[in-house]
Amino acid sequence: MARLDDPTRLAAYKNALSNWRFKDYIQFNLSEQSHQWIRKELDGVTLEEIKRLMFEFVATGGIIDEVRETRPMWCDRYEFHYDLRFPIQGRQVYIETRLHCRAPFVQDEPWILVANIHAP
Repeated sequence: MARLDDPTRLAAYKNALSNWRFKDYIQFNLSEQSHQWIRKELDGVTLEEIKRLMFEFVATGGIIDEVRETRPMWCDRYEFHYDLRFPIQGRQVYIETRLHCRAPFVQDEPWILVANIHAP
């Protein structure tokens, strides 16, 4: 796994996270399996709280992994996906995301789609 270090994509990702309080900067498209896992494993944690925790993780130096997309259903639409791994309620959590932005990125335009949440 490679750390996200491209300056433009990193700035865009951090910009989207910094807007976590506002509608549509972090969106969720989760399977029912992911929703069930959240309900079962993360007692009372809401999607809104997950947004905040994602922001705090990255803002305090947490690593964003940039993974070249190779899965047939996604590789024609996304060059990369971005993974966050950090604890919530003492439980390690894996969050797969997709960054939506254009280069050069425009402040407050990028947004993140959360595609999967589960144990690593």
